[in-house]
Amino acid sequence: MKVSVMRTLPIVISLCLAQLATTAAQSHAFLDHASPLVGSTVQTAPREVTLSFTQNLEPAFSTVQVTGPNGGRVDGGRPRVSGNMMRVSIKTAGPGTYHVHWHALSVDTHTTQGSFAFHVGGQ
Repeated sequence: MKVSVMRTLPIVISLCLAQLATTAAQSHAFLDHASPLVGSTVQTAPREVTLSFTQNLEPAFSTVQVTGPNGGRVDGGRPRVSGNMMRVSIKTAGPGTYHVHWHALSVDTHTTQGSFAFHVGGQ
């Protein structure tokens, strides 16, 4: 009987640790979707970039920067954060590839960051 308990115990512990890791991962604010869509091509430059996250954000510590085709910043500065949404206005910089880099702090103090691009123009 002791041998079967000794063999089962590591399996039970592993399953418990896996469950804890899954629960912890769900508490981070991951990017759910964006507008313009990640990797999309739009005909005209949007007036703002909107990011939607899986958790509510801490406005004071969540940021987004947008660079235009020439590599310079085109965002309007500090983003507007409400719940799980972050928005930033952008200045039109013509056709080409725009890069969005974000940093999010969820209200439960976990940070995430990422980046994506979208293209403006008829390619």
